[in-house]
Amino acid sequence: MTKRGKKFTEAAKLVDRTAAYSVKEAIELAKKTTTTNFDATVEVAFRLGIDTRKNDQQIRGAVVLPNGTGKTQRVLVFAKGEKLKEAEAAGADYVGDAEYIAKIQQGWFDFDVIVATPDMMGEVGKIGRVLGPKGLMPNPKTGTVTFDVAKAVEEIKAGKVEYRADKAGIIHAPIGKASFENEKLEENFLTIFDTIQKAKPAAAKGTYMKSVNVTTTMGPAVKVDPSSVTVK
Repeated sequence: MTKRGKKFTEAAKLVDRTAAYSVKEAIELAKKTTTTNFDATVEVAFRLGIDTRKNDQQIRGAVVLPNGTGKTQRVLVFAKGEKLKEAEAAGADYVGDAEYIAKIQQGWFDFDVIVATPDMMGEVGKIGRVLGPKGLMPNPKTGTVTFDVAKAVEEIKAGKVEYRADKAGIIHAPIGKASFENEKLEENFLTIFDTIQKAKPAAAKGTYMKSVNVTTTMGPAVKVDPSSVTVK
């Protein structure tokens, strides 16, 4: 059994584990039960009624949160020629090709997201075994394999988050920081909720949104009632 600290135990007492809250109430409670001394990340977790062993029920994508995540993403772009200049102008932190592949092979990982043009994927594939386990491999489904590198970089810098259902059918996604205004966190929540809702596979049977929880870094989970969520 996991042993919890005193702060967590006290914070957890504020949450009724038998209740399902509205989005507004859940966000307020999650912020109130933050236990860290730093600006904690607020996260939402969706447990979905999908069978990820089947290709037609796998869910993966990306969405730009209207109020960002509170974290500045460091972007590495693999491209050539004019696309390098476009990426630099859009605010990419690192741009190049072979030299960065060599650096990664030597253990360099001072970046958060990789964007690559399609013609570079053959080279990027050489380090796929290193990038894959870290969730850093560019993918067309998340918009990180594209010739429109400027748009990709701008969206990532603006607060684009990737989401992917794990083997258990759970998706974790950040929706901001505890220092955000409640309204901004709620708006980000509704954006990701709507995106996941619309991503429901046609083959999925039964209840799709089995549970939704909001939590902060090292804080207790606060259950949200999915049926109470209204997306404008």
